[in-house]
Amino acid sequence: MRTLPLTRDVKETIRARIKRDPEFGEELLKEGIECLLAGEMDTGKILLRDYIDATIGFRELGELTAKRSSSLIHMFGPESNPQAHNLLGVIGQLQEHENLHIKVQVVR
Repeated sequence: MRTLPLTRDVKETIRARIKRDPEFGEELLKEGIECLLAGEMDTGKILLRDYIDATIGFRELGELTAKRSSSLIHMFGPESNPQAHNLLGVIGQLQEHENLHIKVQVVR
């Protein structure tokens, strides 16, 4: 079976969608955080990495967090196990940068 190549880069597609629909970006951020809280670290890191790539970018995030962009990229990579302090610091900066406040709600 022959597969067709993607005609558009996934990162660019997400970036365009967030630009067109900011609520999509908010949902991507929220879903990433919810995955982390549910113990789905790999999925949460992927979603947050995609969100960062499409919005603030790792370079600017590095300036805000006083961390090298390469360290941040690694933090959200598949082989990483980021410390809670670093991960929560990034999430805090993302909220501040986007002027959002993520609330946690208990559901039974």
